Amino acid sequence: MKKKKRFQLNSKHLLIALIFVCVSAAALTLTNQNSSGPVRTIAGYAIVPFQNGINQIGKWLSGKGQRFKNADKLASENKELKEHISSLTEQNNLLVQQQGELSELKKLYQIDKTYSEYEKVAAEVIARDPGNWFNTFTINRGSRQGIKKDMNVIADGGLVGLVTEVGPDWATVKSIIDDSSNVSAMTVSTNDTCIVSGDLRLMEQGKLAFSQMKSENAVTVGEKIVTSEISDKYLKGILIGYVSDVNEDSNHLTSTGYLIPVVDFEHISDVLVIKQLKQTGGN
Repeated sequence: MKKKKRFQLNSKHLLIALIFVCVSAAALTLTNQNSSGPVRTIAGYAIVPFQNGINQIGKWLSGKGQRFKNADKLASENKELKEHISSLTEQNNLLVQQQGELSELKKLYQIDKTYSEYEKVAAEVIARDPGNWFNTFTINRGSRQGIKKDMNVIADGGLVGLVTEVGPDWATVKSIIDDSSNVSAMTVSTNDTCIVSGDLRLMEQGKLAFSQMKSENAVTVGEKIVTSEISDKYLKGILIGYVSDVNEDSNHLTSTGYLIPVVDFEHISDVLVIKQLKQTGGN
């Protein structure tokens, strides 16, 4: 059995019908301005409520329009504010970067003064091997800038390592913390010699090991350890670190121990390459 379709009057048709009634009533009123009685009364009943409704709709639309204008204004102000914040953030980041660069330049300047007897070339680290430590890394200076293999590299006031490979505009540096590194060193106060060995696992404790220290003189905690004169690659007197532990060996002739390196091998961004090469033999 088919269901009967119910007649539905949608809002669009209703609005048209109301407008038609309003216009018709208005026209009727205008044509009967001099009339009285029923016609005017009917027009009043028909028009006034509808006109009030139209006025309310107009006010509602006006309010909506104002709110849209306010929303657009707020959106524009918000966009300008975001752009201003973005600009300030960018300026702040630039200032922080410049401050960091200035700090690094100051460090390099101090190192340059400390080792003023040597001609040096400043370089930036542009790559490194994976891992936490700068045991092997690449700098942005090479043969065109006078860099050669076995030149000493310094930073943070002390020894970093040696140049091991050179390209036209780059060079590879192996640091003294690398597992394959051994540096002939000595104490500043007594000139007792020792060997400082690289050990990446030991660097997790922030230390390097030294061995074969002659025990003729007492070595105390805090003693400066520098490169010795018997090395064929490292220039004499470059600071390596400070003694943190020392123990006499069973032969009572030598001592072993640990030192804290002066260079922060976890954070290296700028270095100085000493252009003078060591001339004599040793480690």
